[in-house]
Amino acid sequence: MLDILYEDNHLIAVNKKSGDIVQGDKTGDAPLSDFVKAYIKKKYKKPGEVFLGTIHRLDRPTSGIVLFARTSKALSRMNEQFRNKEVQKTYWAVVDKSPPKDTDTLENYLNKNQKQNKSYVLKESNGKQAILKYKLLKKLDNYYHLEIKPETGRHHQIRVQLAHVGCIIKGDLKYGAKRSNKDASIHLLAQKLEFIHPVQKEVLTIIAKPPKDNIWDALS
Repeated sequence: MLDILYEDNHLIAVNKKSGDIVQGDKTGDAPLSDFVKAYIKKKYKKPGEVFLGTIHRLDRPTSGIVLFARTSKALSRMNEQFRNKEVQKTYWAVVDKSPPKDTDTLENYLNKNQKQNKSYVLKESNGKQAILKYKLLKKLDNYYHLEIKPETGRHHQIRVQLAHVGCIIKGDLKYGAKRSNKDASIHLLAQKLEFIHPVQKEVLTIIAKPPKDNIWDALS
């Protein structure tokens, strides 16, 4: 069952579960986009092929908002907004150590290792610039709840930048977590998107609830 967060004639937003892939890849697993197409086809009794444009992606173990375009006009306009950094993205993360400061801006230069599907922080500024702002929202018994607002959209940016300051996301083995989550998820949620609707030209805010588990539940 899809968790539809927003839907109109131009856009559809889904709360992605950890483990879902947004688009097809070498695994051959059915992507989220296929399920959204099937949902649209059935709901609106559409004959033939359903148009669905993928505007952005989330890492497979990450949950939260994925926005798709239902028309080519919406796709091109939303692509432009993402390209021009006009979309405000907010993430929630649960990390294993208290951050160095309660609020801060992290700026690093990253390099992606294609074979490992992993990014690294470089000492010199000859990689791709990555900037994010974070704020400590809540202290739990063994973890810390952060709000993150990335200003750039680099590969695994939040995961690698937080790990670089000693704040490893719960369950993120790739970036140094000591143990995985039972469902192979990581505690990173694309929690909010704010942008101008591509056709209606009004501010649209979409919010996703975190998955159900003891840690996420403790944040509410």
